Amino acid sequence: MEAKTKINAEEGKQDLTITREFDLPLELLFKAYSEPDLVAQWMGTNVLKFDNKKHGSYQFETLYQGNVVFRANGVIHDFIPNQKITRTFEMETASFGVQLEIHQFEKITDNTSKINIHTIFESVAVRDQMLKLPFKQGINMAHNRLQEIVTNLK
Repeated sequence: MEAKTKINAEEGKQDLTITREFDLPLELLFKAYSEPDLVAQWMGTNVLKFDNKKHGSYQFETLYQGNVVFRANGVIHDFIPNQKITRTFEMETASFGVQLEIHQFEKITDNTSKINIHTIFESVAVRDQMLKLPFKQGINMAHNRLQEIVTNLK
């Protein structure tokens, strides 16, 4: 089965683009990225902090058998409802450095929408290291959960 979430990573560049179309109205797609309870559900993580506003911040954490296996945080630089979220992203449990993420939300029809995530890494080497992990499968699985969970809100 082909992944619905597409990742474009050009050779020799330190960025990548993630795109996905959803069978969701734009407002619901944006809600899935901006409401802590929904983020926790589709990402499968605990949302420790989520202050969605310009100069706000967030922190996520995933535990397995009482141990932290994933912790990430960042600062929100731009938050325009139903349009754009610009933020940093740093995994505290891995050495990938800080990434810059620009999430742009696009209405396709009244019932479909699209997200474009432009992620910029510290270097080509760091980006390529990230791509060696099951990153593509993970983001596709998370987006599949997002579609399923948010569809139930319609």
